[in-house]
Amino acid sequence: MVKDYKDLRVWQQSMELVAQVYILTREMPSIEQFGLTSQIKRAAISIPSNIAEGQARASKQFLHFIRIAQGSLSELETQLMLCIKLDMLAETTVNEILTEIISIKKQLHSLSNKLKQAIN
Repeated sequence: MVKDYKDLRVWQQSMELVAQVYILTREMPSIEQFGLTSQIKRAAISIPSNIAEGQARASKQFLHFIRIAQGSLSELETQLMLCIKLDMLAETTVNEILTEIISIKKQLHSLSNKLKQAIN
């Protein structure tokens, strides 16, 4: 088992995702600062935060926090797709982040499966 959450590739990639999201949201209309922009940032931050908090706990609790991170990732994906639909962000720019989201989803799924095996 990993001794520190910072050693997890999925946590590292999630941290990069947060940075990308913060840069991306600068392009959003200022009227959305306390609306969709804020929601997007919170969802993004939730992903590495839950990975970190979960890793500090027992395996069963870690699995629970990984599931929360997966939910936040899906929430972020949905919000970014909504930004495209509402013409708030360019599709090409958002698609780069959506590709990262797919990669993180796969890693979280794999980690989740490993944790399930360790619990059983």
